[in-house]
Amino acid sequence: MLSLDDDQNRKYRNPNKLSEYLYSKITNQTETFYILLDEAQFAISPKEIKKQEPIRLYGILNGLLRLGNVDIYITGSNSRFLSSDIRTEFRGRGDEITIFPLSFAEFYSANLWEDKYEAWSEYIKYGGLPMLLSLKSEVEKDNYLRNLLTNTYLKDVIERNNLKGDTIIDTLVDILSSSIGSLTNPTKLAKAFNSYGIKTTDITLSNYLDYLIDAFMINKAKRYDIKGKKYINSPFKFYFTDIGIRNIRLNFRQQEPSHIMENIIYNELLIRGYNVDVGIVEHTIRNKIGKQQVVHLVVDFVCNKGSNRYYIQSAFSLPDKNKMLQESASLDRINDSFKKVIITQDFIKPWHTEKGYLVINILDFLLNPNALNL
Repeated sequence: MLSLDDDQNRKYRNPNKLSEYLYSKITNQTETFYILLDEAQFAISPKEIKKQEPIRLYGILNGLLRLGNVDIYITGSNSRFLSSDIRTEFRGRGDEITIFPLSFAEFYSANLWEDKYEAWSEYIKYGGLPMLLSLKSEVEKDNYLRNLLTNTYLKDVIERNNLKGDTIIDTLVDILSSSIGSLTNPTKLAKAFNSYGIKTTDITLSNYLDYLIDAFMINKAKRYDIKGKKYINSPFKFYFTDIGIRNIRLNFRQQEPSHIMENIIYNELLIRGYNVDVGIVEHTIRNKIGKQQVVHLVVDFVCNKGSNRYYIQSAFSLPDKNKMLQESASLDRINDSFKKVIITQDFIKPWHTEKGYLVINILDFLLNPNALNL
């Protein structure tokens, strides 16, 4: 295994040196040799080597694959390298595996808490990055998340995209942290920036959002017109890949449990392999003066995997019938037969409404991989 982010291996960031080293380790044609390149994006860093070097790196790896007795594993923390480039250059000869932070079930399995409720309180504050399980004090956890945000996530974005001295990225992260699960787009964000006295454009902010997605810091959920069966270009919802990173950015202020729960449900659905969109259902009503008016009702998540689809509402609490009717309104107007689910933090046993909607507690959902099929 060769860690390319280690300064002791700096010389191997040069594709020629890397090629010589790798081929020197393949001593015969009968054994299987395993090559693990860790943090491989360092081998194509624009600060280290010329622009043509990525092509040479892929050429080396493709050449090794042709040997037949070499199995190559490449890791990295930048999705532009791992997704766009690898998929193009290796042309289907490899598989991509995205490593997520710990799910709540994985987090809880560490058995460090009295019960699942104590584990949940920890998880919604600090998130699911594995290193947290070895840290004891709140100060240690705070420092770990803060350093990770500053020196890994944001540093990667700033250096890779030449944004040094740019305050826009900091402000953008602050806005996204304060509004997880809210519909927005670059145009709306540009207006918010201008109201703060920061001049920027929607094109710049669109690029910056892509940078944050490429760094695995946030994910974007598109809007899907359920009745029209088509995507709506804008606005979108943005969720943090790890809720602890979001929370530390705000110094653990703005701990809105409903928004945090929605973010965690979104992440869990991705971990389970679903393609996740935000659903929109058009509905016609008569306004106060008797005229017809089209309104859009939101389905928090439309989840697809193969031939399976689920419509999911995230409802922090369902204290009474009126709240249940409110959360069910969009589901009521979907005419297909796919499963409809309402996830709540109310501590209740799973049950089905008269219309067949599954109502389930958030912990029961997170701890049971088959919960959606109850």
